[in-house]
Amino acid sequence: MVQSACPGPLHEIPSLVLSHRGVRHLPENAYAEPSPVALESKLACQNLCIYYGDTQVVFDVDLDVHKNEVMSLIGPSGSGKTSLLRCLNRMNDQISTCRVTGSVWFEGNDIYAGRSDAVATRMAIGMVFQKPNPYPRSIYENIAYGLRIHGRAECVAEERVLVEKCLRQTGLWAELGQRLWESALDLSMGQQQRLCIARVLALNPDVILMDEPCSSLDPISTASVEKLIRNLGRRMAIVVVTQSLQQAARISSKTAFLHQGRLIEVGPTARLFSSPRHTLTERYLSGRLIF
Repeated sequence: MVQSACPGPLHEIPSLVLSHRGVRHLPENAYAEPSPVALESKLACQNLCIYYGDTQVVFDVDLDVHKNEVMSLIGPSGSGKTSLLRCLNRMNDQISTCRVTGSVWFEGNDIYAGRSDAVATRMAIGMVFQKPNPYPRSIYENIAYGLRIHGRAECVAEERVLVEKCLRQTGLWAELGQRLWESALDLSMGQQQRLCIARVLALNPDVILMDEPCSSLDPISTASVEKLIRNLGRRMAIVVVTQSLQQAARISSKTAFLHQGRLIEVGPTARLFSSPRHTLTERYLSGRLIF
């Protein structure tokens, strides 16, 4: 029988939600209304700048992500890819020195506006990190915990159905359906990462952000996660930071190239890789960009 007890106290488990601590100061020329492009997009940045203390790391980025689209963010290390990604669901709020100007529009609403709910934002825009971070609990509880604290299941039977659904979506049910009460920490790295994706799916997000989700995985596990990304991209928006140009070419329909905190070029992946329009992009893709 499926256990219905919730996991231990919140301090024992990494929280799914984070409180907002950052202070945001908008410049006088900040966008007050979304552009027509932002209104048509699932997620869009307008004039987005990111600072850590007095150091600016992202400069005036305008970028839009549409539904049913996988976008890859590529560029040299230190180009601002992860900072930009974390800004898209207010993860940078937890960094006291971080300051954001400009706007990030999600379904026509600025997620940094004073009325915006950071917790609700992170439910709608989920995050998968570079290193798998399953909770030190069972496979089942890793998914059920989020369902409970966000009230997504009204009874144990519904909870069981949703847990199975998330595991099936990530291809884990066939592998783990008979092992639900084993520790998630005993899984392989590839299984742990897919479990973390299943945990995000349990909150029914509209967008998923992924920060180098395959960097710690072997080639077989990487192929499984890439297949999952392509499948999920048919019904939601996904933004992936990757250092692998080959991976970007395999999984994404659109690619954005960043260099030194600036968005240099963005476009359909096939076009950008075959016929880049900016010299910096061509030099980076060909390995001739000197850092």
